[in-house]
Amino acid sequence: MSATAQAYFTGVPKPAKLLVSLFFIFLCLIAFFGTVKVSQATINGFVTGSYLGLGAMGLTLIMGVMKLVNLAYGDFLVAGAYFTLMFTALGTPLPLSVLLAILGTALLSILAEKLVWRPLRNAGASTLQCFLSAIGSSFLIRFTIQFFGGSESRSFDIDVLSTMVLGPFRVGTQQALGFVMALAALSMLAIGLWISGAMKTMRAVSDNRLLAEVCGIGVGHTIDLTSLLSGLLAGAAGIVYATAVGSFNPNFGLTLLLSLFAAATLGGIGNIYGAMLGGLVIGLSQEWSALLLGAKWKPLVALVFLVLMLLAVPRGIFARAPRRP
Repeated sequence: MSATAQAYFTGVPKPAKLLVSLFFIFLCLIAFFGTVKVSQATINGFVTGSYLGLGAMGLTLIMGVMKLVNLAYGDFLVAGAYFTLMFTALGTPLPLSVLLAILGTALLSILAEKLVWRPLRNAGASTLQCFLSAIGSSFLIRFTIQFFGGSESRSFDIDVLSTMVLGPFRVGTQQALGFVMALAALSMLAIGLWISGAMKTMRAVSDNRLLAEVCGIGVGHTIDLTSLLSGLLAGAAGIVYATAVGSFNPNFGLTLLLSLFAAATLGGIGNIYGAMLGGLVIGLSQEWSALLLGAKWKPLVALVFLVLMLLAVPRGIFARAPRRP
């Protein structure tokens, strides 16, 4: 490669490089497996990416604003799915149960902030102490759900076998429903943040908490808002996962946790829209890899992505450029 071409390639933004790489991989897969098979895997990748993206958005908010590696976050997704089961068992219609479950997960997230994370911050807890507390919280939530909901696989009262035929492609009705729910949740969040301007205050607290406090920004209020939003997103992501996959158990949050961290890292810590795109990239990668390696290796793809991202672009593909002093 000539020096001019190398300089031109170096100046290409990272998201553009990623997009070109994905398109190149897509074309290579079509050459080996055919258009129909690869396009079907791509559709499945977008469905997988929808719930990974939603979950990664909540996780990146926690890591960006609260500076917390919350290993219990996957269990908040589980809580969203099981809250829905609980409300439907009480006779509440499914749409209302979904809404109540998302609000219930948000309430659980706020309780965790008030009872665990805030006391730890006020006590000046170290990173290791917060890390261990997150592991303990994860076990507490998971085994509480297992105690009341059982450990067997559960599903919502919807038809998981119906499919929509779109030309040569087949899409499960529940998968399409989950994808639409993810888009609706993302749209409402984006509109809410744009109208309220809350993203600016969260970004200020994320960059420099002390300076934000000096400037009159309510840091405690911003962290409460972050807990609320991350809980809403976790609840929605868990319900979308349970809807799209069809059956679930109390351990699915642990299974998804690595993919969520990979998506959040790829998108750049603190960048919620980057996390959504990161989730889509991880979802596509997992479904495409199933063509080559089989479905059982999907979690390995997320782990490989996470390691490569930390080595090559530790700030993430969509991270903001550091501010100059």
